[in-house]
Amino acid sequence: MKLELNCVGKQYSQDFWALKDFSLQLKPGVLGLLGENGAGKSTLMRIISTITSATTGTILWNGVDIFQNPDAIRENLGYLPQDFGVYPHLNAVEFLEYMAAIKGVHRKEAKTRIEELLHVVNLYDVRKRAIGGYSGGMRQRIGIAQALLNDPKILIVDEPTVGLDPVERVRFRNLLSDLSGDRIVIFSTHIVSDVEATAESIAILSKGHLLHHSSPDELLETVQGKVWEWNVSSSEVQELRKKWMISSTVRSGGGVLLRIVSDESPSNDAQLVSPGMEDAYLHCISNHGKVRQ
Repeated sequence: MKLELNCVGKQYSQDFWALKDFSLQLKPGVLGLLGENGAGKSTLMRIISTITSATTGTILWNGVDIFQNPDAIRENLGYLPQDFGVYPHLNAVEFLEYMAAIKGVHRKEAKTRIEELLHVVNLYDVRKRAIGGYSGGMRQRIGIAQALLNDPKILIVDEPTVGLDPVERVRFRNLLSDLSGDRIVIFSTHIVSDVEATAESIAILSKGHLLHHSSPDELLETVQGKVWEWNVSSSEVQELRKKWMISSTVRSGGGVLLRIVSDESPSNDAQLVSPGMEDAYLHCISNHGKVRQ
């Protein structure tokens, strides 16, 4: 099972490419797409889902060109878009029965599948409650259930944890990890901690370009020896922001503890510390701050 993206690009105007020269090879597991809003993540996911056409490049699903034969990937695809709409007056069972009919899942098969999925997403006990009364996290989980109705080999989820409370975010991240197994899961977010907790590999996008693709450990390795902590006075912080990339600030007593990502020590008083995923992400983005257009 392999998904190959070769020099994929999407041009919306003469001067604007939402995605450019994007190449990646994916096998089963969770890929975290990490990037700021507008980085090109949603565009990429819509192209893979054959909702949007690409301007350049090819995508092969097990060797088949999906632009020439979109049904090859559609019948193996589950998709949860960022703006997922539901029918608030339907309960979970009714909604999933409706979605199964749209996807062409046979009624008898759908009944068994729906019951299984409601257990998987932990909504079985509230299956008869109208979806309009669900919390944001519950709605996202019913969204995952509909995406899994056809038992897809590729599951695409776009910004699924936005707006969820911390408990629901953790529950949803764990669900994505559990669902990977023998399928490709592509999980898009701008929240670094979600990718850190879920993904087996990470792709960082900025301004439509792929900046980095590796395992989380390999990404962290790129910033070893480049993260510093430095206690300064409150009055110095604003001026130091102009000179250094500060990933966090913590007020401590009368001063501020800065966490700085830099190839060189910002001061003789600064201490080298172990990097985190957010440090690595900021370092990657800063090194490619002037991406060619």
